Amino acid sequence: MAGEREWVRLNIGGKLFTTTRTTLCKCDSFLSRLCQDDPGLPTYKDESGAYMIDRDPDYFSPVLNYLRHGKLCYNQGTSLEALLEEAEFYNLAPLVTLIKERISGESNGSAENNVVYRVLSCRESELTQMLSTMSHGWKCEQVIPINHSYSQASDHTEFLLVVSRNVERRGDSPFAGQSDKLSKTT
Repeated sequence: MAGEREWVRLNIGGKLFTTTRTTLCKCDSFLSRLCQDDPGLPTYKDESGAYMIDRDPDYFSPVLNYLRHGKLCYNQGTSLEALLEEAEFYNLAPLVTLIKERISGESNGSAENNVVYRVLSCRESELTQMLSTMSHGWKCEQVIPINHSYSQASDHTEFLLVVSRNVERRGDSPFAGQSDKLSKTT
């Protein structure tokens, strides 16, 4: 009989969830108060004895999994803002913090993941000067000789210079609000 008391049934928006009191009591929250039969918390049970909570069951699954594993796992396409609302409803402060950090990280973008590449053409005599005068965070990725003749020593050899830099994503375009200047003195 003691094992039966460990299991808790929840009816979240019409979908049944079964978990343990230990899982629900990992954080001080609405769910832990529910398991402790807090007299200050009005509760309702369905005909099977499951606690009834009028919330979206699709967003409860990641909340329950967070309590089980301590990690934020959710399906692609899940709204983090809606998940944040659920975490706030259940008063799960550590989960609220984690989701806010995740939202902040997504809205700020990651500069390391937003790289702009440019391909420039120059003659051999311009190559050193171009490389030495790059600014605004540009760096050389590759120098490719084109129409190069090994038998001739001339200033007519041309190069493609591949340069890159990290940019901060703003708005819909990774280039919005950015200066794409590459210093070039000819």
